[in-house]
Amino acid sequence: MVETVRKTYKEKLRPTPTQERALEAILWRCRTLYNTALEQRITAWHRCGVSVSRYEQEAELKAIRAEMPEYAGIHSHILQDVLARLDKTYQAFFRRVRRGEKAGFPRFKGRGRYQSFTFKEYGNGVRLDNGALVLSKIGRLSVHWSRPLEGTPKTVTISREADGWYVAISCAEVSCQPLPLTGQETGIDLGLESFATLADGSQVANPRVFRIAEMNLKRAQRRVSRRKRGSVRRKKAVALLAKAHLKVKRARADFHHNTALSLVRQYDTIAHEALRPANMVKNHHLAKSISDVGWSKFLSILSFKAVEAGKMVVAVPVAYTSQACSGCGVLVQKGLSVRWHLCPECGTSLHRYHNAALNILRWGTEQRGAGRALQALTQPVGADVA
Repeated sequence: MVETVRKTYKEKLRPTPTQERALEAILWRCRTLYNTALEQRITAWHRCGVSVSRYEQEAELKAIRAEMPEYAGIHSHILQDVLARLDKTYQAFFRRVRRGEKAGFPRFKGRGRYQSFTFKEYGNGVRLDNGALVLSKIGRLSVHWSRPLEGTPKTVTISREADGWYVAISCAEVSCQPLPLTGQETGIDLGLESFATLADGSQVANPRVFRIAEMNLKRAQRRVSRRKRGSVRRKKAVALLAKAHLKVKRARADFHHNTALSLVRQYDTIAHEALRPANMVKNHHLAKSISDVGWSKFLSILSFKAVEAGKMVVAVPVAYTSQACSGCGVLVQKGLSVRWHLCPECGTSLHRYHNAALNILRWGTEQRGAGRALQALTQPVGADVA
């Protein structure tokens, strides 16, 4: 039986000026509906103490479309997806409240803060015809295809970015493409000095995409600040700033994809730390650098590529990966400023990232093997860390 995955294909759209205005009008109406639905929920709770559900709001769409012609010209699935997004933000808010985390109540969407809409069922309001994308109420849109689609299209999302419009087609039952097995396995320790250190001691350099582009971003931001609000020159400056940020985002994503593909081609099993960057960025001295490397996005890409290639990715607990000696297992406590691991028990001497990668590999192998718990570490030695 051939294994399959769900895969999203993102391609550039080439709409005409008339079609572009129609797409922008849909985004405007979707944003208005989102804000109105949010206001309805807030008002109902404050005045009557009741919660308005997503399905109750969806039941009102028929009356809205009958009374307001501008909404009658938008496919019903798009409007239903708007309310589904709002409900999702509410569910996330209550989930964070239950966990005792910083909640963050759903906010109203300002101008330029609603950038996409979704057809939740392919073939109902959206379809492909001879390479063109046919949208209900809009017509045929030219698509700049970079690769052929595979699998069965399920949902279609139209989004606006700084350099134009894009379509994302989510396809199910996309066949996996296994890569030849190499018999190799490794552990990777993600860091800031180097992006990743492998169990063999080799390192992947940190590209520092944002740091390199930071000066240009500052200039672009300064240009926006100097322009008069509402002026045409300010709009142009905002567009240039958005394109600069988009370039940084794509450069980082390109690095993540290339690095992940290289690892998947070289190794059959890859072990990594189960990092929680959301907690790590609370360190204000390192927050910008941690956000720059994008560990969460990289691990997500690595996991998907491994599944598609028939390889395995194992996440291990983060505790003591750099403190434990990879030679004998003794804990050698050291602060972040100590870059070299030297074990007083067995004499193991190597870089702390290399030591951590070896521990990650060993613990990942144990975790993947018989399914038993990881071995307890021995008593720590060395100076205490404040």
